[in-house]
Amino acid sequence: MPNASPLVSVMMAAARKGARVLARDFGEVENLQVSRKGPADFVTASDRMAEEKIFESLRHDRPGYGYLMEERGEVGGSDKTHRFIIDPLDGTLNFMHGNPHFAISIGVEREGVLHAGVIYDLMRDEMFFAETGHGAFLLDPRGVEKRLRVPNRSVFGECVIATGSPWLGKPGHATFLKELHKVMARAAGIRRNGSAALDLAWLAAGRHDGFWERGLKSWDIAAGIVIAREAGALVQELDTGDDNPLESGNIVCAGKALLPELLEHLT
Repeated sequence: MPNASPLVSVMMAAARKGARVLARDFGEVENLQVSRKGPADFVTASDRMAEEKIFESLRHDRPGYGYLMEERGEVGGSDKTHRFIIDPLDGTLNFMHGNPHFAISIGVEREGVLHAGVIYDLMRDEMFFAETGHGAFLLDPRGVEKRLRVPNRSVFGECVIATGSPWLGKPGHATFLKELHKVMARAAGIRRNGSAALDLAWLAAGRHDGFWERGLKSWDIAAGIVIAREAGALVQELDTGDDNPLESGNIVCAGKALLPELLEHLT
């Protein structure tokens, strides 16, 4: 993998180790150990075990780094300049229902700035990865590495826009319905697939042309932001236009030619 740096290679190896747990448990719908973090917010034993495998692998290869993980939370490290941001299973609800659309997402910050990202779609054996300044790539199931570039589509009526909707217990239902009404009336299609990480990776691969969602967590989007940007997409905070949506979790992303019109329909 000529375009994977030593750091990215370490992240990819960790993702594959976590994937073994998920692959083993996927499809065991009746036997999954599930607990509830909040209304319609679930965690499985598979999430936790996959996160532990990823954490162990990364800690072995980068022992001083800090961590922000969905299940375990923050873990400090002696190296204050680097922090991994990990979602061991983005798309838990899909996983619980036997829907093969979910991924492992690992991002890394350097000096507080997103630097690299890996998103592994284990069911399709597609590894998306990027490092700032080095481009975004997809390693396909044949082991072929492909450079990712966002298509420069500018006609909104020819575009597919991905999104995520608020669920039981989350605020913003009325706002989402207003935004959805505007966008769906003008786009060629809307997709709600249930994994923000894969939405961003697929946008980088040209499978979607734009994406927006509110109320996400940093581990949902950290890796995807790097991959989308390195593929040529613009990523912004949805309301302020700031280039860092991690804090609010309100994100909008599209190619340069499309983003202004997408924002127009969301405001």
